[in-house]
Amino acid sequence: MFGGVVGIEIAFPEVQRDQVRTGLEFWAGPSTRKFAREFGVDIQKVRGSGQRGRITKEDIQQFIKRSMLARERAPTRSTQGIANFDLLPWPKVDFTKFGEIERQARSRIQKVSAANLARNWVMIPAVTYHDDADITDLEEFRAVLNKENQKDEPKITLLAFLIKAAVAALKQCPRLNSSLDGEDLILKKYFHIGFAVDTPGGLVVPVIRNADQKGIQEIAKETASLAILAREGKLKPDQMQGASFTISSLGGIGGTYCAPIVNAPEVAILAVNKSAMKPVWNGKQFVPRLICPLSMTADHRVIDGALATHFTTHLTQLLGDFRKVML
Repeated sequence: MFGGVVGIEIAFPEVQRDQVRTGLEFWAGPSTRKFAREFGVDIQKVRGSGQRGRITKEDIQQFIKRSMLARERAPTRSTQGIANFDLLPWPKVDFTKFGEIERQARSRIQKVSAANLARNWVMIPAVTYHDDADITDLEEFRAVLNKENQKDEPKITLLAFLIKAAVAALKQCPRLNSSLDGEDLILKKYFHIGFAVDTPGGLVVPVIRNADQKGIQEIAKETASLAILAREGKLKPDQMQGASFTISSLGGIGGTYCAPIVNAPEVAILAVNKSAMKPVWNGKQFVPRLICPLSMTADHRVIDGALATHFTTHLTQLLGDFRKVML
């Protein structure tokens, strides 16, 4: 295919010849072969572009570039042993053919979040569990506290109670306050609670550290100050790291139920939607009660249905009678 071997050796006396696995022959000078060895390139796999198929340094460089691109494009295997998915390429569409459009760049937060969420959605076998909490008495108590507070103090929101109740429930179900590390489970002795904040650039998750060591008013002040920093884009990286459990409170926006995506390496996330007055049977009659819908998504590799239900049931009991948080 490449001509007579003898003729090549006469034309290029400095070139060494090797036999490849396919029975074909290739030629490369000593400097080119050394260059390939320095970069760990198997020269037998390189196609030469020189005269009569001679391999050059440029051929080695192009081979390295192609290998790096192939590695970047190839799906990676999870360290958890999850199989890869052979997905079809994303569809390319000329939307201008169908009408007027406006191209808008996504924010940095949205880009980072999209990559993380896509990974978590694919890699975590997640199940969402729904329950309703009767927060009628809790809301009355919250209103009393806010009425007693000074005007310059931040309002105590339902989120502060949710964080405190979640910590108490996590203590009863410590596996929800854990992370997978290979084949091992890391049970955390700390309670750092992340909470989602809606900002102009997208959702961010500040973290309340050691929430188990803080009171309701202190948590309310800290969530308020962190939310302001988040909306102003002034959160520091360490203020968004280390969460062991996350709460996404959507009550101020609306909705009934949802299925939040677990924020790896956490194993569970709680979503809270808008409360509504509903008739509840008390054994004698229907009475109006303020019902708060809860949705918890959990990593089924760590948390099975029974444990998840124990957690949500205990959490609704705590929100129904907040005195139990002290027990």
